[in-house]
Amino acid sequence: MTHVQGILETAIYVTNLPRAADFYRRLFDCGTLLETERLIALDIAGRSVLLLFLAGDTDEPFETPGGIIPPHRGVTGGHFALGITQADFDPWANRLTAQQVLIESIVTWPGGARSLYFRDPDGNLAELITTGFWANY
Repeated sequence: MTHVQGILETAIYVTNLPRAADFYRRLFDCGTLLETERLIALDIAGRSVLLLFLAGDTDEPFETPGGIIPPHRGVTGGHFALGITQADFDPWANRLTAQQVLIESIVTWPGGARSLYFRDPDGNLAELITTGFWANY
């Protein structure tokens, strides 16, 4: 049997690519893998990619030299979560505050995991969650 290795890309939709990219680069100190007029791909911890798509710019098929990317419609207001360690929870809360990012909610889960919730400039809900919520993570 074949198995997947994990989620490689997470896509969110934004109304202003440079503003969104600057927000995430500043907050996560991440590098840029690809930058075009319709998307910016950011390197998250050397293990996954956060795709920032310009909302409304992916409604049509997109032709590349290697084939066509099917259309995918998305709007702002999505959600994604990034894993952090328990030891990094308070430093992340401090970093968000220092970067003037409003922490919308803090949740302590029954198994002891904790989440920090905040929004990007387009209203996408980002979460930093400590290990222990999901059985294998």
